[in-house]
Amino acid sequence: MSGPLDGPAPDETESPHPVTGLDDVVHQRVRLGILTIAHEARRVEFGYLRTQLGLTAGNLSQHLSVLETAGLIEVEKGYAGKRGRTWITLTAAGNAALAEEIARLKQLIARVETTNAQ
Repeated sequence: MSGPLDGPAPDETESPHPVTGLDDVVHQRVRLGILTIAHEARRVEFGYLRTQLGLTAGNLSQHLSVLETAGLIEVEKGYAGKRGRTWITLTAAGNAALAEEIARLKQLIARVETTNAQ
């Protein structure tokens, strides 16, 4: 029986598989959604993120904490009128991490499409 591992041994000088470059902090589904929405909106309100991603406030807070600790987002608390609000913005590091994640995902897609075309 032959399979993808039956071919010649991989060249040691080959670059690593694109999946090895995926960032676990960024790649997690909810966090990738947060970063993507924050990138699109430039500044996004907590309630909007919660609604768009279908999360509880507690769950969203946990994910935001991970991203903030990693330096990928900034969290700003303030008021809109008398109502407390929380806004999220992407940092330069967050923009770079999102761009790198998207580039790796594109590399993975290209590999699958190339394999399917054969």
